[in-house]
Parts: sequence; C-alpha cells; structure tokens
Amino acid sequence: MGASAWDYYVPYREDLGAALEELRHRVFLAGEYYWVGGGDWLPEEERRPRPSSLDELWADEWTQHSGTHSILDVFHVQREDEEPEICAVQSVTAEEARKATGTERLTRDHVPAIRHLARERGYGRCAVLHDDHGTPQEIYFWGWSGD
Repeated sequence: MGASAWDYYVPYREDLGAALEELRHRVFLAGEYYWVGGGDWLPEEERRPRPSSLDELWADEWTQHSGTHSILDVFHVQREDEEPEICAVQSVTAEEARKATGTERLTRDHVPAIRHLARERGYGRCAVLHDDHGTPQEIYFWGWSGD
C-alpha cells in the first residue's frame, strides 16, 4: 500500500501532548483511519468490525504491521532537544520556522512552506499557528505513516 500523508488542525492548547491525545481520541471515535481488518480487499465474510478501543486496535497484528495511515500512528510529542523518534511528533523549532518562512510566528499561510519538514514515514511534526496579531490560534499536526 505505501505510506499515506495525513494532517490535522486543532484549536490551540499550550499543552501540545494533551492536544495530540484529544485529536487521537477524536480520530479514533470518528473511525477516520485505515482499518486493515475491514479492508475492501477482504471478502465480506472475513471483514471484522472496528476495534472498540485504541488498545484493541494496537493489539491487532495487522495494525501493528501496517499502521492506520493517520495520527493514530504517533503516540506522543517529543521535546525539542530529543532525537527524532519513530511514532512520535516533534514541534517545529524556531530555527526551522525562520529558515522555512522567515518568521518564528507561523500562520496557516506558512503551512505549504513547512510541510517538507515531515519527510520520513512514521514521524510526525506539529506547529503552533498564530492569527494576524501573533496570538496562538491552532496547532497543525502532519506526517506520513502506514505501510
């Protein structure tokens, strides 16, 4: 199948980890992810219902192998000083923002200029996006995952 790109905008919260957890919960409950057990490639009688919890989802061997092609494939936000870790999200640093856009205060208009910062499968990025007055308004999460 190959990796899939995903991206999400959520209202700003100072705690990026809590924002990620809320987003993951919303995506799971809405079923907005690839569920290998219910894939169209399976005969109807072999399809399984979607899991009732994230633990049940990740207990599935096929999910462990192929992922969900969504934000569910990343589990936490890393600190800026940590080495990039698979299945994690890193914030765009001030230096990365300046280099890509000329400013540290990113807005939605800057998203096309920072998308390249998530370039490896299994890793996510996030950026706080500001309004025209420099006030944080939302968080943009994006990345590539799945197999």
